[in-house]
Amino acid sequence: MSNTRQFRAPSVISSGVGAAKESGEHAKLLGNKALIVTDSNLDKIGLLAEVKASLDAVGVGYAIYDKVVTEPTVDYVDEGLEMFEDAAADVIVAVGGGSPIDTAKAITVLSSNPGKISDYIGANKIVHPCVPLIAIPTTAGTGSEVTPFTIITNTETEVKMLISSPLILPTVALVDPKMTMKMPKGITVATGLDALTHAIEAYISVRSQPLTDTLALRAISLISKNIRIAYSQPDDLGARSNMLMGALQAGLAFANSSVALVHGMSRLIGAYFHVAHDVSNAALLPTVIEWSVSGNPSRYAEIAVAIGEETAGLTTDEASKKTESAVKMLNTDLQIPNLRGLGIDIAKFESVVSKMAADAIASGSPGNNPRKATQEDIVTLYRKAL
Repeated sequence: MSNTRQFRAPSVISSGVGAAKESGEHAKLLGNKALIVTDSNLDKIGLLAEVKASLDAVGVGYAIYDKVVTEPTVDYVDEGLEMFEDAAADVIVAVGGGSPIDTAKAITVLSSNPGKISDYIGANKIVHPCVPLIAIPTTAGTGSEVTPFTIITNTETEVKMLISSPLILPTVALVDPKMTMKMPKGITVATGLDALTHAIEAYISVRSQPLTDTLALRAISLISKNIRIAYSQPDDLGARSNMLMGALQAGLAFANSSVALVHGMSRLIGAYFHVAHDVSNAALLPTVIEWSVSGNPSRYAEIAVAIGEETAGLTTDEASKKTESAVKMLNTDLQIPNLRGLGIDIAKFESVVSKMAADAIASGSPGNNPRKATQEDIVTLYRKAL
């Protein structure tokens, strides 16, 4: 068995104020005509203006598919692919949160591979290289601009299909904090806590490695120390910049070390109750940390330090519990409800909770947790988080 670790990332990551203006420069190197995949609301508030101007400046034509206004679905992928083909495009520019970027990734798959997107569920099913993708995030959360994953909902079965392949890693990520300045408070909080969950799970994952450790700890520090400011002072460019960099680093970390129990449980909350992925992550995180901390106290103690907790003079076990209390306080300060507060129907919950726990284990993510959970353990955790 090899002892080597692989670390994958986009060919180019450009970060900082003005990065979005580089869209045309990169698109010109990758193709002749672009399909912009986005959310119509982003165009209305002016977030596409600099991207379109940049493409115009270098003579790259474009068509716009702007229907991605919910979590990504098969319907969006099929519609976007049709527009891509009708426009004779050869490069995709995704502008938005995780939904437009994930949709764009799926379109790139079908642009050069036969069949339906459901044919590629799982890992490494994609055969042919995909068309180039430039990803420009407008939220500081998913990290999708630097990950080799996409999650697409099958609207007929309501199944969230996870597709993983290095071939869907964006070619270029343009990470511009000005693109996040108009995020509403609710999205700022939900996506920020999603990124914090990515960073924490990347660090405690049994598949972590030195490169991901460095990125994860820095992401934890940036997010935990800036999210309250970004929430209360949304025009603070410094806080927005730090949140976006934290989300980027968290994305790079979990893309190469994977996530763990929170994500395994969260996907099922989304599948059965249509709760947004980032919000369900945030609601589950304190409960799962409390249960998991005994699996690797030293890692959780190091997380506490990254968060900014005072741990001098404490034992490792005492310091590790500071992570749990700090995350609970963060959820309280940012008004994150428990699962019951997210509107989950209790009767339906009880009828499906055992199946949810089994499906969570089958997803594979809980296997990366430092403390291994049985189906019964996960049922108990779901009920506690409720």
